[in-house]
Amino acid sequence: MPESFTDTPLLTARFDAALHYATRHHARQLRKGTPIPYAAHILAVASLVLEMHGDEDEAIGALLHDVVEDGGGRPALAEIEAAFGPVVAALVAANSDTLDPKDDNNDGGAGWYARKRAYLGGFTSRSPAALRVSLADKVHNARAILLDYRTLGDEIWARFGQGQGLATRVYYRELAVAFERERERLGPAAQPYVDELRRTVDAITALAETHQGRDSRTLFDA
Repeated sequence: MPESFTDTPLLTARFDAALHYATRHHARQLRKGTPIPYAAHILAVASLVLEMHGDEDEAIGALLHDVVEDGGGRPALAEIEAAFGPVVAALVAANSDTLDPKDDNNDGGAGWYARKRAYLGGFTSRSPAALRVSLADKVHNARAILLDYRTLGDEIWARFGQGQGLATRVYYRELAVAFERERERLGPAAQPYVDELRRTVDAITALAETHQGRDSRTLFDA
């Protein structure tokens, strides 16, 4: 089959500018516990959003989704709104656990749980576009966790400041449930990725059972 082309490219100079902004912001950042440049993650998330038939604003939101949370804070959000518009800024805000990065910690403590519960609690009020960006982010993160768990075993959880990784596994199971509830709002092209997240999360759970036995908790309140 011959290649397909369009007379009106989906991605414009705005996307190019956002890519430059994102790679500049994350230039020195690596994926937790790896030598992988953080740019690999934001490129993967943008790619997944486009595969879900997201528009340019969503693709830009995917590139910038971690800028605020990973050190930029509210000043970066204001910059994003000025440069890329309120729609993109809203997507980034909706996909930030916190607008105040000093709050951040990954150890599964009380503050971590509060942020994760708040993030999950906002699913019903998020736009389909914001949910697609979130789904792309979580699918890529879950795939990376599963691949490295298969390779490294339980030592992977040290990246998250967690001895046995239970908090992270529970959170991803909660995410899978939350996306399943919003499945219809995500649109037909995104729905296979809801299934992909479920398969990946279930594989992480199954692998943890081989290493640790059955988890003591299934979901946050169960």
